[in-house]
Amino acid sequence: MTPVLPIAPPGLVVEILSALVFGIGFGWFLERGGLGSAKKIAAQFYLTDMTVLKVMFSAIVTAAVGIAILGTAGVVDPSRLFIQPTFVLPQLIGGLVFGVGFVMGGLCPGTSCVAFASGRWDGLALIGGMLVGIVLFNEAYPLLDRFYGSTPLGVTTLAGVLGIPFGAGVALLTVVAGAACVVAERIERKVAK
Repeated sequence: MTPVLPIAPPGLVVEILSALVFGIGFGWFLERGGLGSAKKIAAQFYLTDMTVLKVMFSAIVTAAVGIAILGTAGVVDPSRLFIQPTFVLPQLIGGLVFGVGFVMGGLCPGTSCVAFASGRWDGLALIGGMLVGIVLFNEAYPLLDRFYGSTPLGVTTLAGVLGIPFGAGVALLTVVAGAACVVAERIERKVAK
């Protein structure tokens, strides 16, 4: 008798295919923006090329505006989207570790995958480093468990912190992102001189 393989529910198949399509699309845009190059990303820290800031703010605003529009149209319920809860100290330490790795390697997790897919071996080296870090973290987790769950704030969003509606939070984010891009352009011009 041939074993029957379980079939994924149709919703799960759509979710997996959507994630694959959007992931490939995001990677393509990262590569088109030059973010598969550690040199281009390192230029962000020297204030000579602010592409990273502009591309990431563009991606964040695009996603936020898309969610707001789809929410208004009734296609997506923003309240049902998963938002990672905030744990102040663990995320602060994690951000510092991430930042140090970012500066040392010149790539982040997404851009290292883009770099490797583009044929750059530094991307593979960073992917290997991330995998080693994941294994080490998993092994050390029993020692870090209490710290990992410390200083919880629950789910926090810009709109929630400011006590404004979701759409107003998206509008504020869009204005801040636009201003940041304008300032980034001025910094690039000033440093280039």
